[in-house]
Amino acid sequence: MFDIGFWELILISVLGLLVLGPERLPGAIRSVQRTFASIRSFGTKMQAELNHELRVKELHENLKKIESGDMENLTPELKRSLEELEAAAEQVREPYAKKQEKKDEK
Repeated sequence: MFDIGFWELILISVLGLLVLGPERLPGAIRSVQRTFASIRSFGTKMQAELNHELRVKELHENLKKIESGDMENLTPELKRSLEELEAAAEQVREPYAKKQEKKDEK
């Protein structure tokens, strides 16, 4: 990540010890570690969100191809996309169907 050698690390440690003192140096190190961890976590979450959005866009494009094309002569990729979209639609419908059943029972 950083191109820091052993001697540069020793120099930074000595400067940190002189500037912050032995009492505050461990707290400052923990604070820097927490900051780097939160930045890494944010990056991971953003990457997952972007991957999800790209997948949604790909499914949307495949749905357009399916709608404009012949339903019997679909490529395997388009068939998988169609099955995935149908499964997602069923998951969305399921809670509403349960609510409707409860209303009908009353």
